[in-house]
Amino acid sequence: MDATQQEATARARELQRSWYGEPLGALFRRLIDDLGLNQARLAAVLGLSAPMLSQLMSGQRAKIGNPAVVQRVQALQELAGQVADGSVSAAEAAERMEEIKRSSGGSVLNSTTQSSSSTGAPTVRRVVREIQSLLRSVAAAGDIIEAADLLAPSQPELAEFLRVYGAGRTADAVAHYEAHQG
Repeated sequence: MDATQQEATARARELQRSWYGEPLGALFRRLIDDLGLNQARLAAVLGLSAPMLSQLMSGQRAKIGNPAVVQRVQALQELAGQVADGSVSAAEAAERMEEIKRSSGGSVLNSTTQSSSSTGAPTVRRVVREIQSLLRSVAAAGDIIEAADLLAPSQPELAEFLRVYGAGRTADAVAHYEAHQG
């Protein structure tokens, strides 16, 4: 790899860090390890080709262009955390990965029975994920943080909202959402 390619790869990884919180190579390797996958299986679950996954992991490509794939990555990160803390078994994880693979990353308005409570209303987690997805589809996490920093002096609540939903973890956003209902 020549110096120009190395610079491009370093720049792509830095962009990935700002958009996804870390380089995708590290994120995908952790998902592979935590969920007991190989690269081909991870690519299939995400809905990416194996070469595309490889390009994202190596930094040859910076951004995941499809918002549904970004949502699947987020769902797998959440699932990996549940497997790690023991709240989801390996068998349940395999079943959930199939659901994630089939998901199109659709809107709350098209929520399925799997993602709705018994009343038919979208679950809090689903609503939060939709808000996160919408924010993250219009700007990278680093840009959202920058905007929040600019707003903070005059609009601290709005700045907090941007930080929590635009660049924070889903669990923190769910807690924020629940604290601000009613």
